[in-house]
Amino acid sequence: MTTTISPDIAYTPLTRSHFEQVITLGNEVHGDNYLTPSLLETIYQKGWHEGINASFVALSQGDVVGFRLTYAHSQWQHDTWCTPSEWPVAASLVCYFKCNTVSPNMQGKGIGSALLRLSIQQAKLQGAQAGLAHIWLASPGNSAFKYFSKNGGILINKHPGKWRHASIYEGYDCPVCVNYCECEGAEMMLTFSK
Repeated sequence: MTTTISPDIAYTPLTRSHFEQVITLGNEVHGDNYLTPSLLETIYQKGWHEGINASFVALSQGDVVGFRLTYAHSQWQHDTWCTPSEWPVAASLVCYFKCNTVSPNMQGKGIGSALLRLSIQQAKLQGAQAGLAHIWLASPGNSAFKYFSKNGGILINKHPGKWRHASIYEGYDCPVCVNYCECEGAEMMLTFSK
C-alpha cells in the first residue's frame, strides 16, 4: 500500500527496510539515541494488530523525509505520564502516537498531517477509537503542540520531566537541555470520527 498525496511525496507503511533512515532522521531531529535499532524494532512490533500496521514513512525520491510511529491500541500500556481517568474513551481503545518526525527542510508541506491521517485510518481499522500522544513542548516555536492541536488533538495534562528517565538511563541526549532532559510533555488526545 503506497499512497501519493503530492507529486513528490509517497507514503507507505513502515518496514524494516526503512529502519536505518528512520533512525538517522529521528536522531537528527530529536537528539542522539532518540531511536536505536533495538528500540525501533520494539516500536515497529507494537504498531501491528491483526495484520494491520499503523506506522508510516514519507518518501521523496526513495529517501525517508518523515515518519509516524504508532502503537496499536492492543500493544501498549499507559504509564505515569498518562491520565486515563480523563480520557473520553476506554483506555483499551486508545492507540499511542509515539513519534512524528519530518525532515526540517521538508516541514510546512503537510507531510506530518498526512502521516497522522494515514496512521489514524489504520488505527481505526485495528479497532482504536482515539489516539494519545505526548507532545514535546520544547519544539521550535511550539510547533509540535500547534500541529497536533490543528489536527484535532486536545490537551489532557502536562507532565514536567517526561523524557528525564530516558536521558538518565537510556542515553537520550535532548537537543534543548544542557544536562538531563527537563522538557515538559503535553498529554494530548485525538478522538477519531466514525
